[in-house]
Amino acid sequence: MELKTVGQRKPKYDAMPHITGETKFIDDIHIPGTLVVKAFRSPVHKGVIKAIDTSKAAQASGVVGVITHKDVPHNAYGMEPDQPVLVERDIRYKGEPIAAVAAIDEKSAYEALGKIRVEINEQTPVFDMFSALEPDAPKVRPEGNEYMFGKNPYVTVFKGDIEEGFKKADTIIEETYFYPDQEHSALETQVSLVVPDSSGKLTIYSVSQARNFHLGMLAGILKIGGDALQCECANEWSPRTLSSWRGKTGLNRIKMGGTSVGGGFGGKNEIHADHITALLALKTGRPCKWRWTREEEILYSTHRSPVSIRFKDGVTKDGRIIARYVKHIRDGGAYVGFNAYAAKKFSYFVNGPYHVPNLRCDGVAVFTNKPVASTMRGFAVAEATFASEVQMDKIAHAIGMDPWEIRFKNALLKGDQLVTRQAMKDASIIETMKALAEKVGVKLPESVNRMASADVRR
Repeated sequence: MELKTVGQRKPKYDAMPHITGETKFIDDIHIPGTLVVKAFRSPVHKGVIKAIDTSKAAQASGVVGVITHKDVPHNAYGMEPDQPVLVERDIRYKGEPIAAVAAIDEKSAYEALGKIRVEINEQTPVFDMFSALEPDAPKVRPEGNEYMFGKNPYVTVFKGDIEEGFKKADTIIEETYFYPDQEHSALETQVSLVVPDSSGKLTIYSVSQARNFHLGMLAGILKIGGDALQCECANEWSPRTLSSWRGKTGLNRIKMGGTSVGGGFGGKNEIHADHITALLALKTGRPCKWRWTREEEILYSTHRSPVSIRFKDGVTKDGRIIARYVKHIRDGGAYVGFNAYAAKKFSYFVNGPYHVPNLRCDGVAVFTNKPVASTMRGFAVAEATFASEVQMDKIAHAIGMDPWEIRFKNALLKGDQLVTRQAMKDASIIETMKALAEKVGVKLPESVNRMASADVRR
């Protein structure tokens, strides 16, 4: 039977506009009277603000509006609302926004930024996640440098008994891997255009990759939805509460839209510009646009978190992994963002498509005085897969077994239980690896060729 889509060539629906240069992006939208937004960012990595003076900036030629934390109705947002829109007191990374201006042109906006005066008591920052874990390390946050998962500074997932598993192992293989941080480098930087109308409603043209999440966050920041909405969106925000916002008065006062996104890769899953642009649009009553420079994008936008990953595997002579302990430490930057979620996600996926009867994984999220680490192309899973697969090669080399064979020996079979206690109902890794071996011309041993994912594990 010929399939309609799988294996067939299909034209990319938006290919021609891209090729001809006709595709419209946020910065291509021009509305008469639009003001240019720029932010005054922290010049230090860590410090305490003693005073902010924007009076001269507000009086500067071409300036229509200036905002500080005093102009933010609810100055907290994020997956866990711990990040200020504009810093009031504690600076936690260099480049953190303290104030913002809206002016008639870019030159006027930059000149106004030069007139803002901020008095800061600079403090000692922490940049390295291992240094941050030292007992005498300066505190990034008052509560400490580790995210608390309940009462513990780590999240744990496990099954079986790893101590018993290690006792029965013939060989113990340990290794540490490091996955570096990465910048998305999308061709389009962060851009936001917010258009207010006479009734106070906002139309937000956003590059957001998560508009449904950001809608609730923005409603909470702006406090435009009544007391109930303020509570749900600003104080107790989480993806699970999204459905409860439907029908609330207030959300219809924000319309989020946009055009094509000029590259995201996870770099536009956090609010970078929409909140500040929206505040200035409400204050000035005029359309406001904020386009980040490439320098701002590289230095201050979110990025993939660097992760240190420690493996300890107990292996039998015939190549079966019977015990595995993994500890991963991720540098989350100054705020929670997606880091607590990523620590859990990593722990669930680090074992890959392999069956290990005794497994434990501990995940740690560390705060440092750097911009927030966040999502990027399979975040948490990509790092976990990298470490897991390199470890499989290390094990094969250590016991003198072919790397293909060791993967078949440990592949998940139908009925095997994952670390989440979920039983595999439709395993297919063995068939997938066979097909891959055939494609790349690898001749597999006959013992492997007889294997199937539906086999009963003995």
